[in-house]
Amino acid sequence: MSNETQTTTVLQLKKISKSFRQGEQKLDVLNGVDFSINSGEIIALTGPSGSGKSTLLQIAGLLETPTSGEIFINEQNCSKTNDGLRTLLRRDFLGFVYQYHNLLPDFNALENVMLPQLIAGRTKKAAKERARWLLDRMNMSHRLKHRPAEMSGGEQQRVAIARALANAPKLLLADEPTGNLDPKTSDIVFAELINIVRETGLSALIATHNMELAAQMDRKVRLSDGKLINTGISGLISEQNFY
Repeated sequence: MSNETQTTTVLQLKKISKSFRQGEQKLDVLNGVDFSINSGEIIALTGPSGSGKSTLLQIAGLLETPTSGEIFINEQNCSKTNDGLRTLLRRDFLGFVYQYHNLLPDFNALENVMLPQLIAGRTKKAAKERARWLLDRMNMSHRLKHRPAEMSGGEQQRVAIARALANAPKLLLADEPTGNLDPKTSDIVFAELINIVRETGLSALIATHNMELAAQMDRKVRLSDGKLINTGISGLISEQNFY
């Protein structure tokens, strides 16, 4: 019997295109994107501002509908699913982290991480235990009772990451998760993000402009002229190739 761990495809995009209307003009943002991510992979999504990284993440996260193409999540075709099923998939299978934390201001760190679990039907005791565990992994045990306004930007983003992982997703989608932080804090928070992603064994697609952060991931892909290009699996990529 083989001892190899079975690899599964958690996300597959097939010939994804997305166009927007600006008055009478049509703006093509994505043009036949093919992409897949396997279980346990951490992939950097790169490209200049306006290249469509956020749009691609929104489509992958079932928040935006492509103009054409198919989306497979956990090998299930989600291209034509109804809003109810999309909501369930986002709740149970996907986690989201954005550049701005979007924490609920009237709730403390512990409560912000508990809430998604309570909405999903977990008991208050179980939700609190997992929230404490996640916040401890993000070095936030000393801030459990603090509200967002009482935290630094880096602390708020740590809570946002813990919240994204609250319902144990299989895939984390992150859009410039450290882009709003100073370089030193960015490095620390990113290291904590990678550590917890590795520890929990999920997959992650992380949009970033930071070459050094991208080099720490398993693989790098770059959006250029609406197409997705594989730019390597290890080591720093050149500034020319990165952009």
